[in-house]
Amino acid sequence: MHTNTEPTQSSDLALLGLMQLISPALPIGAFAWSQGLESAFELGWVTNEQQLGEWLEGVLDDGLTRCELPVLARLQNCWAKSDSEGLSYWNDWLHANRETAELSDEDTRLGLALMRLLNSLQLQPQIEQGHAALPQDPGYVTVFAWLAQQRQIPVRQSLLGFVWGWLENQLAVACKAMPLGHTAAQRLIEQLRPKMVIAIDTALALADDQLGPIMPGLALGSAQHETQYSRLFRS
Repeated sequence: MHTNTEPTQSSDLALLGLMQLISPALPIGAFAWSQGLESAFELGWVTNEQQLGEWLEGVLDDGLTRCELPVLARLQNCWAKSDSEGLSYWNDWLHANRETAELSDEDTRLGLALMRLLNSLQLQPQIEQGHAALPQDPGYVTVFAWLAQQRQIPVRQSLLGFVWGWLENQLAVACKAMPLGHTAAQRLIEQLRPKMVIAIDTALALADDQLGPIMPGLALGSAQHETQYSRLFRS
């Protein structure tokens, strides 16, 4: 009996493409950035596993859920509709919501690094008539959204992959700088897995005028990190 395997193969390739995109082995230098977490260690705001879990949950609820995740969904939809105006708007919106020089630099540099990788793999966005153009100074989320759309990854799966990559990076930072044991990191993953699903449900339901991170503590810590005497990470 003949079985059509094309839909399954397409879905498998999309999943593998997402795994490649969020892998710690992706050579874009994400390991060099802590997204403000190193400041929390240095200032004594986070000193143990419980406090780290609370910090990560706060960043997830008040940061990613209200900023990166809903905007990633919008950017991927803009790529799907070849909406250049929308892409520029949300790319600029993200830049405007980076509250310190370090956080802005991180987003820009990771975006450029991912673009360089795509160029070397001959996967970069092509300028074609009728297709959306890459915004000027594309941030990491914008380039991530483009590749997710090119690989036909469903929007919800893109958000799951993005938030998983964020958590893995944060726990890797904690294992190096806190230090946090690897078993403790797995406990935090178990604690945060259901919360990440809730975060995505919330992010997908937010209207445009409900977006915007509410993380004054992280912003203050990140600003102080710029003059921190000794540091392992660039943010």
